[in-house]
Amino acid sequence: MRQADEESFRRYAVEHAARLRRSAFLLCGDWHLAQDLMQMALIKIYRSWSRVQKDDSLTNYGRTVLLRTWLDEKRRPWRRSEQTAAAVPEQHDEARGPDDSPERLWARDLVHQGLLRLPPRQRAVLVLRYFDDLSVAETAEVMGCSQGTVKSQTARGLEALRVSVSQLVGRVA
Repeated sequence: MRQADEESFRRYAVEHAARLRRSAFLLCGDWHLAQDLMQMALIKIYRSWSRVQKDDSLTNYGRTVLLRTWLDEKRRPWRRSEQTAAAVPEQHDEARGPDDSPERLWARDLVHQGLLRLPPRQRAVLVLRYFDDLSVAETAEVMGCSQGTVKSQTARGLEALRVSVSQLVGRVA
């Protein structure tokens, strides 16, 4: 790879890595797996950098690669044979700010648990639409489907999320 391409990829990776990792976490629910998914997506983007950097929608291309990497990982569960033995103790999170009250953290965790109960396509649509703030057209482009599919998956996903969160609240109370 030429030096100029190397530098432009580095700028892209620095600018988009945190966003890709957050999206990966919302898709998979595990920060360590999210880090792996982000790295795998960046490797795939790097391999085709000379071809894709000329594209206007490089951000959407990165989201598409991340989404397909996650789906690929989900389809091959035998790749991850590690088993966790116990819960990891909570650690102080430097990223938390003063607005992260216990109630707000509880609600955020509740929504995230509800997201993890959704089927992959519905979860992906909700993450792209409401967490990455993409339009219907942009989400359809990233997912490689029609806008009608995005709309129907969004409606079904929101309803399933409502039911899931209701069940979780009922279980907690």
